[in-house]
Amino acid sequence: MTTHQFFDTALAVVADLSRDLLAEQRYARLLQGLKQVFPCDAAALLQLRASTLYPLAVDGLSDDTLGRQFLIETESRFARILLSREPVRFAADCELPDPYDGLIDSQDLAGLHVHDCLGMALYLDDVPWGILTLDALQPDAFDRIDPAELRAFIRLTEATIRIAQTIQRLQARAEREHLLAQAVVAEQAQPELIGNSKAIKALRQDMAVVAHSDLATLITGETGVGKELVARHLHARSARADRPLVYVNCAALPENLVESELFGHARGAFTGASQARTGKFELADGGSLFLDEIGEMPLAMQPKLLRALQSGEVQRVGSDSHHRVDVRIITATNRDLGREVATGHFRADLYHRISVYPIAVPALRERGRDVLLLAGHFLELNRRRFGLRGLRLDSETREALLAYDWPGNVRELEHLISRAVLRLRAAGDGRGLLTVGMDVMDLPRASAAPAPAVESTPGTLPAAPQEQSLRAATEMFQRELVQHSLRQHNGNQASTARALGLDRGNLNRLLKRLQIR
Repeated sequence: MTTHQFFDTALAVVADLSRDLLAEQRYARLLQGLKQVFPCDAAALLQLRASTLYPLAVDGLSDDTLGRQFLIETESRFARILLSREPVRFAADCELPDPYDGLIDSQDLAGLHVHDCLGMALYLDDVPWGILTLDALQPDAFDRIDPAELRAFIRLTEATIRIAQTIQRLQARAEREHLLAQAVVAEQAQPELIGNSKAIKALRQDMAVVAHSDLATLITGETGVGKELVARHLHARSARADRPLVYVNCAALPENLVESELFGHARGAFTGASQARTGKFELADGGSLFLDEIGEMPLAMQPKLLRALQSGEVQRVGSDSHHRVDVRIITATNRDLGREVATGHFRADLYHRISVYPIAVPALRERGRDVLLLAGHFLELNRRRFGLRGLRLDSETREALLAYDWPGNVRELEHLISRAVLRLRAAGDGRGLLTVGMDVMDLPRASAAPAPAVESTPGTLPAAPQEQSLRAATEMFQRELVQHSLRQHNGNQASTARALGLDRGNLNRLLKRLQIR
C-alpha cells in the first residue's frame, strides 16, 4: 500500500463523515477501508458496555460473530488492548487464548487459528469506547505497517464513531434524553432482541412507538418466537420501568383459581383460604401486568377481567371492598383471537379492550440470516455456562440452519444448540476449539428434491418411502395423520385439535403449512 493509496482511502472515509448514512453502514464502510490500507484477513469494531464488548461490525469473520458477547474478565487479549493507549500486537506463539479462533471466514483449515493479531483501544473524550482489531492468517502480516498511518486511521475511526453517535442523538426525541440512562440499564439487565432482518427491525419500530404509552398491547405470534421478551422490553422502555412487571401464565392457572390469582382473596373466602392474599393486579399497581396465553382465559372469567380493565378497580374474592389500581396491560397469545371471537370462544369486547395496539412477532423462518446471529448468541451462552474454550459452527451446519423452517422458532433453536453443545462437551475435554457439526445437531438435512406423493387408503396411515429426507417424511406423516383425524371427526377442527393434543391456533397454522384445505 503506497502513501498515495493510503490518503485516497482516508479521504474516502472522511467524505463519509458528511454523508447521510446509518451507523451500521458507516462502520461497515470504515472496516472495508481499513482492510484496503492494512494487510489483514479480518477486521472488527467492538463497543464496550460495562464489562462486555459487543461486536458492531465485522469484515472477514463469520456471521454469527455479531451475535456474540465478549466478557473482558475472560478475554485476556481484549483486556490488554483496553489497558493500552498504544496498538497491541500479539505474536503467533502468544499463549493468551484468541477470541477469534475459528471465526475467520476461510475454507482452509488454517482459518481455524489466527496467527497475527493487532488491537487498538478507541477513546472518546479520554473515555474508553471500545476496540478495533485486525487479524491475519500470516504470522508476519503486520511487520510493514506504518505506525503513523495506523494512528491516523485510529483517529478516523474515533471520528466516525463520534459522528454516528451525534447523529443518533439528534434524531432521538427530546423527551427521551432524561430516560437514556434508565433505558441503558434496562437493556443491560435483560436478554437482547437479536436480529438485523427487516422483520425484526419492523418489530423494534412498533415497540418504540407504543413503549412510552399506556395503551393496552396485544402481542401475537407462534409458540417460541419470544413474546415474553417483547413484553419485558416494552415495560423496560416505558415510564413504568421502575415499577414491577408482574407475569401471569393464563394457561397454567386452574379454572377455579383464576379469579383469586388475578384479584386476590380474603381470609376464609373458600376452603383452604387460611389467610388473605394479594392478587396480581394489586401487585402490579403502578407498573405493568403481563397476561401470557390470554387466549386460554376461561370464558366465564372474561367478563370479570373486562370489568377490572374498564374501571381500574378490583375486588378480592370474599371481600366487599374495592381496590383502585393503576396498571398497564400487556397480553400475548399464539391463537388467532379474531377467529376465537367469531366462534364464540373469546369475548369481542375484551378482545377490543386488550388489542388497542397489536404487535405481531415474526416467526424465525421469516427472519432470514438472523438465525445465524441467534445461533452465535446461544453458542456464546453455552460456552460460558460450561466453561468451554471456544465454539463454532461448520459451514454445512450454517447452511442447514438457514434452510430449516423452524416450527418451534427461537426456542427450538436455543434448545437445539444447547443439546449439541452438551454432546460435544461429553465427547471432548472442552479445552480446545469445538466445532458444532451436523453429527451433533437434531436437524434434518436440506433436500433439493420434493417429497414424492404417496397414496393411502382412508382410515390408515402410510409408511414412509425409503428414498426420502427426514423432513419430507415428517411432513408427509403429519399431513396424513391430520387428514386421518379430520375424517374421523367429520371435519370438526375443535375435536381434531383435542384428539391431536393441539390448541386450535396451532392446528390452524399446521393446516396452512401442510396445505390442507
